[in-house]
Amino acid sequence: MTGFEVDLPAGSTRVSALVQAPADPVAVILLAHGAGAGMGHPFLTGLADALVQARFAVERFVFPYLEAGRRMPGPAAHAMATWTAAMRDAEQRFPGVPVIAAGKSYGGRMASMAAAEGLIAPAGLVYLGYPLHPPGAPEKLRAAHLPAITAPQLFVEGTRDPFIQPLEQFAEVVATCQRAEVAWVDGGGHSFDVAGTKRPAHEVGASLADPVAEWVARRGITSSASGGVPGHSSGVRRGPQDRGS
Repeated sequence: MTGFEVDLPAGSTRVSALVQAPADPVAVILLAHGAGAGMGHPFLTGLADALVQARFAVERFVFPYLEAGRRMPGPAAHAMATWTAAMRDAEQRFPGVPVIAAGKSYGGRMASMAAAEGLIAPAGLVYLGYPLHPPGAPEKLRAAHLPAITAPQLFVEGTRDPFIQPLEQFAEVVATCQRAEVAWVDGGGHSFDVAGTKRPAHEVGASLADPVAEWVARRGITSSASGGVPGHSSGVRRGPQDRGS
């Protein structure tokens, strides 16, 4: 366990982090938790373990509200400041290696806001269940900032996720992004649980490593010295609204 300092309006605070890395990582996945669970959640642990097997370094971290023992997220500005500090920490730990900002739900949305405001400049962004709007409230979109992001973006989404229904609206939002793709988990909910099946969260998280690795390889977001991402095969499908240019 390690950590780093975050500069907040009330002063500096330290948050916890967990780093896993192979000897010669192809890229760094900076991985944030969702609003309701910390970095040690089995879903993120499974994903991180599988990404390390695919030769990625993974740095997980905690937002200040959770570090302080609170359950509700603090101001968005605090989360974006945490992303700024996390990027700096990852770049110092792995000099010269591309850093990809990734997050489950809330964690991914906060990364997107930080990127849109120019606070971070990741090589790419991965959203694991982007919370486009509160469930049942598609009029309350959280998407106005997305077109401003210039880095490649991957939305990993379950087709049953209530945070992106109706899917037609979600497709319209993705179409406004500059360089975005969607990796669909057929039948998946917000936690990527598939109706009619029962898998432990660790296994569900691990199953998403392949589509992430495939996207990184296709985008060429790898360290030139690493030799690239090994070949992968995934059951997750790419969506027709992929915008790969």
